[in-house]
Amino acid sequence: MHTLTQLDRYYLGFDVGGTKCSVVLGDKNFEVYEKIVFATRTERGYPEILAEFKRHTYKLFDKYDKNKLVKIGISCGGPLDSEKGIIYSPPNLPGWDSVPIVDIFKKEFGVDVEVQNDANACALAEWMMGAGVGTKNMIFLTFGTGMGAGLILNGQLYAGTNDLAGEVGHMRMADDGPVGFGKAGSFEGFCSGGGIAQLAKSIVTDNLQSGEAVGFCPSEDMIGDLTARIVFKAAIAGDPVASEIVHISASYLGKGLAILIDILNPECIVIGSIYSRNEEYLKPLVEKVLEREAIPAARKVCRVVPAALGDSIGDYAALCVALQ
Repeated sequence: MHTLTQLDRYYLGFDVGGTKCSVVLGDKNFEVYEKIVFATRTERGYPEILAEFKRHTYKLFDKYDKNKLVKIGISCGGPLDSEKGIIYSPPNLPGWDSVPIVDIFKKEFGVDVEVQNDANACALAEWMMGAGVGTKNMIFLTFGTGMGAGLILNGQLYAGTNDLAGEVGHMRMADDGPVGFGKAGSFEGFCSGGGIAQLAKSIVTDNLQSGEAVGFCPSEDMIGDLTARIVFKAAIAGDPVASEIVHISASYLGKGLAILIDILNPECIVIGSIYSRNEEYLKPLVEKVLEREAIPAARKVCRVVPAALGDSIGDYAALCVALQ
């Protein structure tokens, strides 16, 4: 955090999440000067949550000249329309039905406001200041609670005809399997925190019911508590059942990446959350699949790397929406 001289122009990033929200104040060099975090408490309804964004912003104006604010960028879970600036009922924000968020803040603060879905905003952040700096074609994959993508193509964010570009989690990878994005056997089903937990529950249940021991989950009453984190920890420690689960996820990750490489021919695929925390374990497994599945010449020019911004990506994502 730095102190801003009264002369500098600055930008605001609003990150709207289902659990927490933040207001970030920074400059065009990605320096963050202020960050305010507050609990979303979705049961309050969107007018009260937006009012809290306004209150924190006015508090910042006590310290920073309101006339030096250039633009506000908003990062929020989709579905949304970035052209019209409207949020349409994201699953993690109940009651946010057709909220004209851009107009609301534009009227309030009298500056340009732009909104992007969180995967696109994170893609911008990794491209402008993270692992994808200097690339013209980059894909960012969330690989966290869900699996979504943000696409930078020909040096620009590509959002598609109605903001649905990059919904790679919906691709069907197998006829059956864990459910992600409402679809069994989808890319999100195999490659997300929720999907890996589902996969673990079904494999562990089968093992325990056929009398096999499972080191990291010795009894059936523990199955409900299984998470991707528990599975990776056990796999890294050498547990055979956990290793089998991770191998399944990694093989579908490799197949999904190969499809993206073949279609979009990127220079770089940046993967967040679960991949960045477990890269050492996952990378060799994924590479093996890529060698087999992807067009060799396209594979050769594409780096697969962990996200560089780590847990602070959300702070920078909203700011980068304002800065792009």
